Amino acid sequence: MERKEFLKSLGVLGAGLLVSSRAQSCDVIRTEIAGPFVILPGQMAATFRTDMRENQPGQLHRMKFRILRNTDCTPIENAEVSAWHCNVDGNYSGYNTSGHIVLNATGQNWLRGRALTDANGEVEFTSIFPGWYPGRVTHVHLQVKINSTSVKITQFTYPQAEKDIIHSSAPYTAWGLDPVPASSDGSFADGTAGQVASLTLNEENQSWDSFLEVTVPDLVVLGVKNEERITGGQFELGQNFPNPFESVTCIPFALRNAATVSLGLYDMQGKRVALVQPTELPAGDHTFTVDLPSLNLPQAHYVYELTISNEAGTYHQCKRMTSI
Repeated sequence: MERKEFLKSLGVLGAGLLVSSRAQSCDVIRTEIAGPFVILPGQMAATFRTDMRENQPGQLHRMKFRILRNTDCTPIENAEVSAWHCNVDGNYSGYNTSGHIVLNATGQNWLRGRALTDANGEVEFTSIFPGWYPGRVTHVHLQVKINSTSVKITQFTYPQAEKDIIHSSAPYTAWGLDPVPASSDGSFADGTAGQVASLTLNEENQSWDSFLEVTVPDLVVLGVKNEERITGGQFELGQNFPNPFESVTCIPFALRNAATVSLGLYDMQGKRVALVQPTELPAGDHTFTVDLPSLNLPQAHYVYELTISNEAGTYHQCKRMTSI
């Protein structure tokens, strides 16, 4: 059967970004391991973006997620979503790995992204379709944080038929079709319910678009032992004031211990538009002032991220602000 005819048989020819709901919309998605190739502290600022491709070859792939709370199935705004996956050759950035080939990608950040959900609880990343490596089915890692607390780390995969179409085209043909079904992958030993993203061809822009609805525990029902504070207890980042603001706003934060501190300002596409260079500050209360006219920035929605480093480690936290 010709490729075009096969696509017609799947009912995906010419479709846009498919947005569908999970069959069990209020069931919390299963937890899966984050590692071994997690986002490193030094990658946090560089990966605050929605386009995570950099120079990696492969099929254009748009990943859309809707984040819901399990208590009432409502969307969660301002949830921080991180996504990462391997490249065509089965390697991860930031590490010296051996997928199909040995590649030292330490210090690199490709195919890793972080962004905040909108009012509909949705966030979309532009990437390339993942490859696979021996022993694992094709998969993507996902982490969701609410108010600086990690509430879910999981993984998801894709439908076999559509995945095979992509992997039967260059540059994936170097390694052939993914030979591992999800049922044989130890990470999905308990099944894949709620962990298979829809996958649809968008002929208009020649992308394959996926969608996954992710239900996570509401923060208020989490036990303390399950909380992962990304601040490390080293600082508290406040909401900017005033907010909304016209042109100038202040960002308050408090350091528990002396640290090297920097502040990044990002637009809603994840592009860094301003940076306060690392500054040594003592313990105590501090404030950064953001003046949009002096930065030649328009009134818009922005995300600010505070990064601190000291003997305890490197920690980050971000919040959204609005200029009107």
